[in-house]
Order: sequence, then C-alpha cells, then structure tokens
Amino acid sequence: MFKQALSTIVALALTLSIGSAFAAVDVNTANTDALRGIKGIGPAKAKAILDERQAHGPFKDAADLSSRVKGMGGKTVQRLEAEGLSIGNAPKTAAASAGGANHVSATPVASSAGSKPVVVKK
Repeated sequence: MFKQALSTIVALALTLSIGSAFAAVDVNTANTDALRGIKGIGPAKAKAILDERQAHGPFKDAADLSSRVKGMGGKTVQRLEAEGLSIGNAPKTAAASAGGANHVSATPVASSAGSKPVVVKK
C-alpha cells in the first residue's frame, strides 16, 4: 500500500514538473526572472530583450525578435522557442478587437434532417 502511494506521488510530481517545463513564456510580457527561466537566456540576454521591448514595443514574431536583439539569430530563436519561449502575442490592434469584449461570432454549420439546434448561453 505504501509503495503504491509513494509511486503515485512520484508520478504526479514528475508529471507536474514536466508540464511546467513546457509552460510558454511570452517574450512580450515576461519579466527578467521569467525570461531567465528559459534555458539559453542568461541575465545579459534577458536585459537586452527587455530593453529592446521597452524602447520599441512588443515583438511581432520570431524574425522581429532576431532582428531587434543583438546576438539572437534565427537558429537561436528557434531553439529558445523549443525551450518554451513564445513570440508574437503582441496586444491586439483596434481593428482586431473592434467587436469588443462581448462580441460573438458564429460559424454556419450544415445541418441534417434529424438534427436539432444547439443553443449555448454565455
């Protein structure tokens, strides 16, 4: 009984640690500590990323990051993305968010003769 409980706890801890290792760190919102949590980003690179983001705004994509931060070529950015760095989550533009917070869009779905409509309330 004890062995089974111990193995369950170990398996749960391993699952949680693996899950947190793959949690994405958004380069457009992360602080120094979060950036340094990505394998391959040290204190100097984290500072360079934050300084560039503060001076010129959020990064649009991987190419934008690699062109704006010295020493971060395309392959380096790809490796960092594999380690959990996410890029391109810049704030939405006014045109993209014109619908507002309560905007709902519907996608037409083909119905069959015997199907009933499904109503989803928010």
